[in-house]
Amino acid sequence: MERDWPEGRGIFHNKDKTILVWVNEEDQLRIISMEKGGDVLGVFKRLAKGIQAVGDSVQAESGKGFMLDEKYGYVHSCPTNLGTGMRASVHIDLPGWTAQGVDKLKARCEELALQPRGTRGESGGQTGHNYDISNKHRIGYS
Repeated sequence: MERDWPEGRGIFHNKDKTILVWVNEEDQLRIISMEKGGDVLGVFKRLAKGIQAVGDSVQAESGKGFMLDEKYGYVHSCPTNLGTGMRASVHIDLPGWTAQGVDKLKARCEELALQPRGTRGESGGQTGHNYDISNKHRIGYS
């Protein structure tokens, strides 16, 4: 972490690019499972299997597991990911909410403990009617 690219960093993925392991980006480790379509359970099962495989590999190589605090949950370098560290999101087309205005969408998401973002990432903005909707709460949820 905190090094100039590419020293000590990398992204590893399967042939289909449906499971990715990103090493030393914002967090020390980011494990991503994704695919187009609506198979949320399949994506989650793949993620769980990937987390287990990485955890087992780290344990075998170093004799240590993921850092877990009893009070705060899993420890990350990014404070917004303290706790579960899991951000589950879907990219979805919401033309009706776009017509009503982004402020109304944000208000509705707040009621549901969700966070709307543009599909270009945290600060990249939104493209058309497409939004990235994710769980808002991560801190302390493990």
